[in-house]
Amino acid sequence: MKSVLSLLFRLKTKERTLEETVLLIQQGNLQLQNELIEQYKPFIAKAVSSVCKRYISEKDDEFSIGLIAFNEAIEKYSRDKGSSLLAFAELIIKRKVIDYIRKEVRYGQTVNFDFQENEDGEISQSKVEADLSIDEYKKLIEQEHRKEEIIFYQKRLNDFGLTMAELIEYSPKHMDARQNAIKVAQVLVENEQLREILFQKKQLPVKQLEQLVSVSRKTIERNRKYIIAMSIIMCGDFTYLKDYIKGVLHS
Repeated sequence: MKSVLSLLFRLKTKERTLEETVLLIQQGNLQLQNELIEQYKPFIAKAVSSVCKRYISEKDDEFSIGLIAFNEAIEKYSRDKGSSLLAFAELIIKRKVIDYIRKEVRYGQTVNFDFQENEDGEISQSKVEADLSIDEYKKLIEQEHRKEEIIFYQKRLNDFGLTMAELIEYSPKHMDARQNAIKVAQVLVENEQLREILFQKKQLPVKQLEQLVSVSRKTIERNRKYIIAMSIIMCGDFTYLKDYIKGVLHS
């Protein structure tokens, strides 16, 4: 039965993108929503397994968390933000599973990972986490959160032809210059028309921005990559990177 549903789903969506399918679901098509979730269960299991470091089946509690997270991604997805549904969903799934694991540890539950010895006899990830103190484990979970967020951010930068190395290289050197560039990004993302140009055409609307901000066109051009990078953060689901922006603005 599942294979039949999958086949029907592929036939129905042959001429429709995944993002277009999600928009139809958001308009109330529950049947399409169920079909999409069924189709992407392997994707969900893979994303959950990458966090748990072990094989995850549909019988595992962690898979249920991933399923709920995938459904949440469908409901929250916005094409205006420029990311693909699957990239967005993967971030949400991993974040929710990590939060679930953290909660289990907080309440004294046992969390198991399949740590194995490598050829050198060293332990790679998977001994029972009881060997770590709760505080150490919380730090590990937070690091995992940050890592997944950075991976997702790198993918978003790549959509614009940018890399983390370029962002570091072209970031304004002085604090006041970074603050001004971030303020330009704020003006951009708060303007629906300019935001649409940025995320659909993958171009910074310099001419239009120049008319709305107090800095010169030359300054906008010089900080173009940084402004784009900050705009991506402001419009995305980036908990830790948004803290960076707050830190710069309040320095």
